[in-house]
Amino acid sequence: TPREDKQVQYQGAPPLDFVKINVDAATSKNSNQASVAAVARDSSGSFLGASTLVFPGVFDPETLKVLACREDLALASDLLFQKVRVASDYLNTVRSLQEDGMGRYGHITREIKESMTRFLKIDFIHERKEFNQEAHKLARSAIYNSVGRHVRFCNPTEGVCIQTIFVHQ
Repeated sequence: TPREDKQVQYQGAPPLDFVKINVDAATSKNSNQASVAAVARDSSGSFLGASTLVFPGVFDPETLKVLACREDLALASDLLFQKVRVASDYLNTVRSLQEDGMGRYGHITREIKESMTRFLKIDFIHERKEFNQEAHKLARSAIYNSVGRHVRFCNPTEGVCIQTIFVHQ
């Protein structure tokens, strides 16, 4: 039977020459693992790729959200994107990447900022949680995967990555 397409709304499409990558993180209550996820779409909402990274023993939500932004840059690099808008539902993470402060995860923030020089333009924006469902579902579904990085370039993950509608505000 054909897959029923579901729809999710995103807060806003990226500019025409940008790719938007939503990121999120999740932890497991039943295992010693956590995961981060990144989902890339173009300005029309077409799926371009997704990745997850599964860690053993990382449970600090704020650190995981920063690691999700690092995974975003890895996916953008894999897909040869040069102009990227990163959307996270965690405001502290976005602020730490937009400002000079480093926080308790400063070593990761520093790595991200150094990696940003490989791109023409990187924007970090905050989006409300309801507009970040796809990355959240992907992170939740990846918790029990094997430790390491998992990347999808062609087909969206069944039941997780869904049709999008950008909401312009």
